[in-house]
Amino acid sequence: MWSATAIVIGDTIGSGIFLVSSDMARAVGSVKLVFVAWIIGGIIVLCGAFCYAELGAALPKAGGPYVYLDRGLGPLWGFLFGWMSSFLDRPVAMATLAAGFLRFLGFLFPVVAAPLFTLHMGRYDFAFTVAQPLAALVVVAVTAINLLSVKMGGAIQMLLTSLKMGAIVVIVAAGLLFGKYHAVEAVSHATPLGLGIISGLLTAMVSAMWAYNGFNDLGDLGEEIEHPQKNIPRAILLGLLTIAGLYLMANVVYFRVLPFSQMLQSQHVASDVVQRIAGSRGAVWLTIARPFPLWELCTSPC
Repeated sequence: MWSATAIVIGDTIGSGIFLVSSDMARAVGSVKLVFVAWIIGGIIVLCGAFCYAELGAALPKAGGPYVYLDRGLGPLWGFLFGWMSSFLDRPVAMATLAAGFLRFLGFLFPVVAAPLFTLHMGRYDFAFTVAQPLAALVVVAVTAINLLSVKMGGAIQMLLTSLKMGAIVVIVAAGLLFGKYHAVEAVSHATPLGLGIISGLLTAMVSAMWAYNGFNDLGDLGEEIEHPQKNIPRAILLGLLTIAGLYLMANVVYFRVLPFSQMLQSQHVASDVVQRIAGSRGAVWLTIARPFPLWELCTSPC
């Protein structure tokens, strides 16, 4: 059960908790509503976790959702899910994670954000930087690691997961012990796009639920788990509750240390928090110790 729980925690905690709190703050314009979004998103994900726990216990087979759909609705739906995962879901997820990796790398090496050219499409401008081709190379490199050696990939996963968990604990402990409290500043709930509170809250929940995503991948390993009827539900629920607690504590520290106006402007919240507590050197070490989204790229089931 503990190994399965570690998979849930490691595959769920990724770049989201280190990045999205500022995006959520910009969407809702209120500290309280940021926490509301985290809590509601967690409850919704927990409902999904109950479903996956029941399905994983009933059908502990390799493939997870593919098996559930194939048995529950028919082979066509299982095939469509497999096709969608192979050509849409997984590639888009890996591209997002690789982009997050380069976003962190840009904190250490600003040259990564150097613009190459801008593409104009109607009223939208898309800026292409050095980061895009580097992100593509990251996907290729991680794929090569998984193809060449399962043992090497597993060792890297264990290392990066330990660093990631340790980074969150260090942020929380340092923020509570040494962070200077800043009073919350009142700002408008409306976003620059003119959306209201409800729309802003829904927008923030997208970021929160993305940060919670990953627990469902345990079902893919159903045949590798001992006593799956008991251990899959326990691992999913225990893992998600642990993650929710870490996320809420991390956000308490973020808003305790950073003024709200700075939160709205931050592009890498966790690094900015550590920089405020321990200076630039501390922020650099956090960015190095925090293993970016590489772990998620290594564990993204294919």
